Amino acid sequence: MASHVHAAPSRRRRSEGLRALAWLSPWLAGFAIFFAYPLASTVYFSFHRYDLFTLEFAGLDNYRYLLRDERVWLSARNTLWLVVFMVPAQVVFALALAQLVTRLKAGVGLFRTVFYLPSLVPMVAGTVAFVFLMNPATGPWNQLLALAGVSGPDWFGDPAWAKPSLTLLAMWGVGNLMVIFLAALLDVPKQLYEAAALDGAGPWRQFRSVTLPMISPVLMFSAITGVIYALQYFTQAMIASRVASGATDSPGSSFVPGYPDGALLTLPQHLFHAGFRDWSMGYASVLALLLFATSMVFTLILLRQFRRAEELA
Repeated sequence: MASHVHAAPSRRRRSEGLRALAWLSPWLAGFAIFFAYPLASTVYFSFHRYDLFTLEFAGLDNYRYLLRDERVWLSARNTLWLVVFMVPAQVVFALALAQLVTRLKAGVGLFRTVFYLPSLVPMVAGTVAFVFLMNPATGPWNQLLALAGVSGPDWFGDPAWAKPSLTLLAMWGVGNLMVIFLAALLDVPKQLYEAAALDGAGPWRQFRSVTLPMISPVLMFSAITGVIYALQYFTQAMIASRVASGATDSPGSSFVPGYPDGALLTLPQHLFHAGFRDWSMGYASVLALLLFATSMVFTLILLRQFRRAEELA
């Protein structure tokens, strides 16, 4: 009798476990097909010389070459620059636009539309237009600066100005992030601001003590997604380099990413060039693993910092 009593809860737990596994099966299948298997394949190919036709075991040769490849360290520095400067600039600018829209008394819909429209422009078209607008000879940007008595630089042709120019391009298209911040700001209870004002808190103190703590999850989300996006930065840098250098796809011509002087070379571009131009898929797999590990490290650091900030608040 006792054995039957103990068997019933055991069968019930097993049944519940199988039911939960059935509900999770779509996610587990997607995880296995689109993440676990590609990751395991990338690790496998990283130990081989692979050009899509021949597969030859190479041991740690691809990893040793990674340490000697100067373009890896150049692209890593450029990518790190984007993480350190471009991501904070996007977050701060998007938050400032959202704050501005929430404080407007008239024309709110118009300004929301104007600020959001650039994010609807396709990346390639927007980058091409931006490069032409900032052309030092014919672009209206430098002509407006000249009217103010300022000599504009060669934005995408000068290595010192190339990455700041990409940052301006990224700030121009922060409409999606602005909308997310706008929703978070509108969700902050007005009573908190009224209580802070009664305690004598000014606008800056209210922003620090009320706004930032209330929207901290959204800030964490935007910072993490921004860092991951910067680590995968490819299209805009590639198109800006190609357009600014005047490169074409005519027969016999070749384009090496990173113009000018490697200033716009990012890790994803180097990975693409190694895999689909040099047909060194094994080495490209090593670069992909490097990107994956870097993304994980930055994500863990940001999560830890936000958690610590919440504990201190």
